[in-house]
Parts: sequence; structure tokens; C-alpha cells
Amino acid sequence: MFNGVLMDLFNIRREYIQGDLRRKDLPDHPLPLFEKWLKQAIDAGLPDPTAMTIATVDSEGQPFQRIVLLKHFDLEGFIFYTNLSSRKAKQVADNPRISLHFPWHPIERQVHITGVAEKLSKMEVMKYFLSRPKESQIAAWASRQSERLSTRAALESKFMELKQKFDKGEMPVPTFWGGYRVKPTSFEFWQGGKNRLHDRFIYEQDPKENWSIERLAP
Repeated sequence: MFNGVLMDLFNIRREYIQGDLRRKDLPDHPLPLFEKWLKQAIDAGLPDPTAMTIATVDSEGQPFQRIVLLKHFDLEGFIFYTNLSSRKAKQVADNPRISLHFPWHPIERQVHITGVAEKLSKMEVMKYFLSRPKESQIAAWASRQSERLSTRAALESKFMELKQKFDKGEMPVPTFWGGYRVKPTSFEFWQGGKNRLHDRFIYEQDPKENWSIERLAP
């Protein structure tokens, strides 16, 4: 039983003063604005600017979140890679609807994307896998993501075993490793505002793939 003193969080707050977002500044398509904001996050020196929280839902309706790295984006969608036996991959197989969240707090911005995930082709997966550092390739083989481990030593032992095995040869792509392309259906752009009057705009795509833009209350 926990008998410690709970933290007082009431007074942890700050003002958002770095900018605003106006309707006249928005392009007709959301991707150019996302690209601009991502570039500004990178130029600002934010740690892990391509890190995004991915939310999926299991068969019982329980949501799960985890952070992965965005590896590519274009008009076709947003790409990330993972173990195909992982919890997230199993949930995507049951329900491909997914959400992505980019929390760029130091520059007072967030982007939230909803969409549908589809598996990448074997050629796309192979091309990316072979571009990874050798240690990352080994880690993909060593880790059966989301499975329970007895000790960390077991994982490290497997890593070293595989490192020796593939020391001088090319490492094949694991059959249980792959990637997904998330085809967006909505983008929400959030810009922090003074007095908590934040700017929020949502882009939504209709069946003809046209984008509408609406301002949301903060």
C-alpha cells in the first residue's frame, strides 16, 4: 500500500506566448502546413521531433498508446515500422483506424492526425530495413516486441548471439518485422495561445478527397 504524500500539481502551469494561427495562414491542403511545422521543430533543435504517439484500440475497446518514430510522409500517408507480432500490430489487424500525435511542446504546437493504417509492401520494408544501422537490424531480430521477458540479461544475450552470427554477412529482414502507411482522414493543428485561448483548426477529408477546414474552440 502506498503511504507517501501525493504531489501538488495545481500550480504547474505556464503561458503560451510564442505565436498564433489564423485562418488566412492555412493552405488548402494540410500536408504543406505539417511539413512547415515539422521543419520548424527540427530547426528549433527539439529532441526527437519525428516522435509521434500512436493510439490503437484492442478487441475490447481498450485504447493503447506508444511512441514510435515517423520515417516518411507524403501525399500517400505517414510511415512507421514495427514488429508485426507486437501488440500494436495485432490491434491494427483487428481495427486499422489509428491516430497519430506530435507533441512539440517547446514551440507550443501539437498536431493530431486520424487515419487508416495499411501494411507496407515487402519491397518498401526491405529497402528501409537494409538502410538501418547494423545494431538496429540485430535489435529487430533479438526483440519479440511486447512479449514478456524473464530478465534483461536474456534480451542482451540474444542480441550478442545474433551479433556474432551476422558479424560478417548481410542480415535478412525478419519475417515478423514490417511497416505501415497511415492514410490520413483528418489533421488537427494546435497552436498555444495567451490566456488559454489556443488556436485549433481541423482539416477533414470528404469521400471525394477534398479537405474542409474548421476552427475549433480551445
